[in-house]
Amino acid sequence: MNFITQAQLTEWLDGLARQQTLSAPREVSGVMLYRPVESSQEIAWGFTRPVMSVKEAFFPLTERLLTIEKIGEGIQLTETLPEDQQVIFGVRPCDARGVKILDALFLDKEPVDPYYARRRANTTLIGLACKEMGPTCFCTSVGGAPDEASDMDVMLSEVEGGYAVESVTEKGKTQLQTLEYGNTTAEKPIVNRKSEIVNPNSISWPSHFDDEYWARMSERCLSCRACAYVCPTCRCFIVRDEILPFEAATGRPGDSQFERIRCWDSCEGENYRRTAGGHRPRAEKSERLRNRFFCKFYFYPEQYGLGKTSACTGCGRCVDVCPVNVDITEVLSHLVR
Repeated sequence: MNFITQAQLTEWLDGLARQQTLSAPREVSGVMLYRPVESSQEIAWGFTRPVMSVKEAFFPLTERLLTIEKIGEGIQLTETLPEDQQVIFGVRPCDARGVKILDALFLDKEPVDPYYARRRANTTLIGLACKEMGPTCFCTSVGGAPDEASDMDVMLSEVEGGYAVESVTEKGKTQLQTLEYGNTTAEKPIVNRKSEIVNPNSISWPSHFDDEYWARMSERCLSCRACAYVCPTCRCFIVRDEILPFEAATGRPGDSQFERIRCWDSCEGENYRRTAGGHRPRAEKSERLRNRFFCKFYFYPEQYGLGKTSACTGCGRCVDVCPVNVDITEVLSHLVR
């Protein structure tokens, strides 16, 4: 495996930043996030795991899908497809796996989502293996690993004096053409892995659908949706049309130009999928909490042909962010009994 020093890595990243958008873990107002950087000096070296996943780069929190303009008696629709090329550095294996799971919905089945597809095609993922698993991480319980490279374009592993470099895809090889390697080779390090918590594949999910356990667990839940927003694979959204505050032609407020925007949503929200008559298909918190777990480990894998791969990457972010300690590993441990 090829070897590079820290200096060679930063020089390469600086070159990429001059050619296209480079995003990397960066501290923003005290919060670690994947964000664009102008140079390697802005990267938060030694980070553990960003608070939000890399999902934002492909499926933004809020994005404009198109603009709608009334022109005389007609209507003009203009799509706003993303065009920029981007490289994301420092991607953790759980986040890259999350993107692969999102592919099953947005790319692998018709209709293909053109916005996600364009960003996916224009993005190179440069991974950075975890040196160890964090206190709430459980990626090895759901088929992942802290040094898994298969979902990256390029994978870096920190070794003594620098990094071991692994080219995974053709896209990755293209990006590596400008990288100058060191004079030695490196062995991929062995990463410490804690024992598995529970294997979700050992759970008979349909048999637990009517468990009273969901009502007990939901007594804690606030329906705040924080768990869904930090999750690398939650993909529920809502689409709405809004009046643009200023018309492009005049720069003044008007009522002839609109934008159609897509925003994250969550099945944990009280009004998720509420119909025009006010009916809510999952009015009770217990039904919504149950759906989140069944979607992750049963519904989504079955619907999108994931086989034994769940829609959970074991990143542990939902455990960290929940204000009332609804712990996904606690739920799995209960159901496997």
